[in-house]
Amino acid sequence: MDKKGAILLISGPSGSGKSSLCKELFNNIESIYFSISTTTREIREGEVDGKHYYFVSKESFLEDIEDDKFLEWAEVHGNLYGTSKKSVLEALESGKLVVFDIDVQGFINISKQFGKYLTSVFITTPSKETLKKRLHNRGTDNKDTIDRRVKHALEEMKFVGRYDYLLINDNFEKSSRDLISIARSAMLKTSTYDIEDFSKRWDF
Repeated sequence: MDKKGAILLISGPSGSGKSSLCKELFNNIESIYFSISTTTREIREGEVDGKHYYFVSKESFLEDIEDDKFLEWAEVHGNLYGTSKKSVLEALESGKLVVFDIDVQGFINISKQFGKYLTSVFITTPSKETLKKRLHNRGTDNKDTIDRRVKHALEEMKFVGRYDYLLINDNFEKSSRDLISIARSAMLKTSTYDIEDFSKRWDF
């Protein structure tokens, strides 16, 4: 029988390992669509436009807001981030698992619109000190940027209890297995089925 898609929404501080864990999802889950955010921040070394983000000017982003092209958008660290509406709806209609990697503001907005289809996961490190160490070892941010990211992480941690699942990523292989299990269960929710059609088959 035909099925709708589902949404797997992932949040967590920069440095928690979200990106690496999402890559493992793509290697293990079929019919998956990763929602690529649009952003006004500068592209970093190694990033590819259209793969990691859609990088646009602030003027272009504001025009898209006016044209109602975003499911949600937010300002983070002085940069704008948004989620395209059209591509997400098309993926859900085709029965795919739509994966979001967005912050707490985005989680709140998506929950209001797609709560029925949503499974949410918050990924973080065992401690603040571990996060600081990972951000430092990554070597992409200066001290001021790291301090700002940690401060933002502490604010986001206040919302952990609103998520369906909490993954403490202190063992990558275990966290990967857990996230894959959560993703597979999301695709089995009753919200992905046409229950009315299914009930007719059973005549109840």
